[in-house]
Amino acid sequence: MGLDDIVNQGKQFLEQHKEKIDEVIHSDKAEEVSDNVLNAAADFVKKVAPDQFDAKVDEVRDQVDGAIGN
Repeated sequence: MGLDDIVNQGKQFLEQHKEKIDEVIHSDKAEEVSDNVLNAAADFVKKVAPDQFDAKVDEVRDQVDGAIGN
């Protein structure tokens, strides 16, 4: 089985389960998990980056959060 076969199987899986995947991605549990991960990542970046980037970090975090969960 080559790489193309694996990619094609992945595409087929996504197409067959598109509705369920969309449902899971936009669930309350996905929102909770994504909030925890995004908050931790944003806090880490704020600790290592200069303070002048804090607002941008928050902006990016909010944009990503809007795309995941509810």
